Amino acid sequence: MQTLEPPDSHHLDAAIGWLGLGCADDSRTELEKISAVNQLHADVLEVRWTLCAHDQRWNDALTIAELELQTAPEESSGWLHRAYALRRVRDGGLPQAWEALLPAAEKFPAEPVIAYNLSCYACQMEQLDSARTWLHRAINAGKKDAIKKMALADDDLKSLWQEIQEF
Repeated sequence: MQTLEPPDSHHLDAAIGWLGLGCADDSRTELEKISAVNQLHADVLEVRWTLCAHDQRWNDALTIAELELQTAPEESSGWLHRAYALRRVRDGGLPQAWEALLPAAEKFPAEPVIAYNLSCYACQMEQLDSARTWLHRAINAGKKDAIKKMALADDDLKSLWQEIQEF
């Protein structure tokens, strides 16, 4: 992936900083200052997706996630963002999110967030054996204590909380 050069890199850094401070409008303003040629840069798209998610504009988030997949298919974020948005768009849902993310598990076997999200989707679809399998994959790929803590606070995995406490 090509690295952004100043001044675009400065605007992106500022957008990320504003977003971290909870100032979405200021973040958008900084993104608009980025040159037209870099508007489809993966890092710019990532911030745009985050802003859409912040605003719960899931159709726009899905469009941006599709652009992320086109411009940076080697990055897992586009896969995750697409599934996350698909779960929330009007004609979407858990099965659509599941189907969209499942191929990413093979493409990115060391990415714990993919396995974790698949566990959440499976649990919400009441496929508890599958949810357990994916959660164990997430733990094996990531940091056990961090994933366990996250899982015990995630309502998507509530059906497995008792088991997760025993991990």
